[in-house]
Amino acid sequence: MTIRLYDTSARQIRDFTPLKPGCVSIYLCGATVQAAPHIGHIRSGLNFDIMRRWFEYRGYEVTFVRNVTDIDDKIITKSHEQNRPWWSIGYDNERAFNEGYDALGCLPPTYEPRATGHITEMIEMMQGLIERGHAYEADGNVYFDVRSFPGYLQLSRQELDNLQQPSGAGETGKRDPRDFAMWKSAKPGEPTWPTPWGPGRPGWHLECSAMAHKYLGSAFDVHGGGLDLIFPHHENEIAQAKAYGDDFAQYWVHNAWVTMAGDKMSKSLGNSVLVSEMVKQWRPIVLRYYLGTPHYRSMIEYSEDALREAESAFARIEGFVQRVTELAGKTVEPAAEVPPAFAEAMDDDLGVPQALAVVHTTVRQGNSALAADDKEAAVARLAEVRAMLGVLGLDPLHPHWTDETGDRTEDLNGVVDSLVRLVLDQRESARARKDWATADAIRDQLKQSGLVIEDSPQGPRWSIGAR
Repeated sequence: MTIRLYDTSARQIRDFTPLKPGCVSIYLCGATVQAAPHIGHIRSGLNFDIMRRWFEYRGYEVTFVRNVTDIDDKIITKSHEQNRPWWSIGYDNERAFNEGYDALGCLPPTYEPRATGHITEMIEMMQGLIERGHAYEADGNVYFDVRSFPGYLQLSRQELDNLQQPSGAGETGKRDPRDFAMWKSAKPGEPTWPTPWGPGRPGWHLECSAMAHKYLGSAFDVHGGGLDLIFPHHENEIAQAKAYGDDFAQYWVHNAWVTMAGDKMSKSLGNSVLVSEMVKQWRPIVLRYYLGTPHYRSMIEYSEDALREAESAFARIEGFVQRVTELAGKTVEPAAEVPPAFAEAMDDDLGVPQALAVVHTTVRQGNSALAADDKEAAVARLAEVRAMLGVLGLDPLHPHWTDETGDRTEDLNGVVDSLVRLVLDQRESARARKDWATADAIRDQLKQSGLVIEDSPQGPRWSIGAR
């Protein structure tokens, strides 16, 4: 058994060999809490939740660190705009992120450190970098000297002479415009902490280098985050950590975005879909299926049609689980091992789409067993399906998705919606082939069941009417 991962730094899939046998250490760049999360934010947490679950299934002890950036330029700007304390904005949004992670079934991290809780570690790292000649102070700011570190830009593979380093207001005294700020001097109305170079606040990049060092040591296995973090954030993390003397991350793993009309989902573009609103419209387990089942390196183009397809696909899995559970008359426990084809797909750079194909094949085999009245085979297939869904965090019988009393009213409402949509799809197919008799018969049968069907330009809609 060998797990293989695509390493951004190597630009290829590599065999995974942990630094410590039997253990895996993961650092994931988590939330910057200037606003509530959209589904693009949560996708990253979901992808690495699946990674963690697979490592644990393979017998590894996983230490999973996901940080919270609770101070940055955007949080401070919102504080001024809303006349609210910066920490109040950060705390509210941090809770919103954790509610989103929890709603979609992400396991809690081993550690979830906040940037502002690690100022001491940041000061120690800056002192070490200044002593080694890799950083300098100017006007109360502390900058990293990029020319002092020969390995700079190896992750993003840019040319230093062509580099345009992002800079913020007040970043004065740089020796080179490409140098980046690790610490920013105090400005009126901003939060500050005391340092040997005067009061100020952290730069974005320093926090992760310092916190990874504190919680995972000088070397760890996997550093994760979205593609947009490769530069400047991850590139600058590497420079700080390695110049300080750390080996830092052995594998760099990046997830792709959720897009709308081809653009990365983001607050600044006004095209984000908040998790808090999405869970009101869609069952959280369906959202997890939608966001978690494409390959983590593939873009997801958001659309309601795609969500409906995910809902229908998961309804087929859930219907099988429910039918066999009723047939067995008891809860069928997950199998001790997943099928070999599922394991092979997951070992190969977390190939969730290929693994999911094994799930659907097993469901079809189980349905065939049900049709043949082969209870033993149907139960065996359900045990395999539950084992596979458990790895993906999608087992509908897991306590996260249904409470211990078995009260699943909300889930069943979602199932009903999925089944009605399947029937409506059949009606639309009949209408497309001009089989009006079948289409009308389906409509009339739904009406007799108490459902009202309304044809709209966006497609058929249903509601509950008088029976």
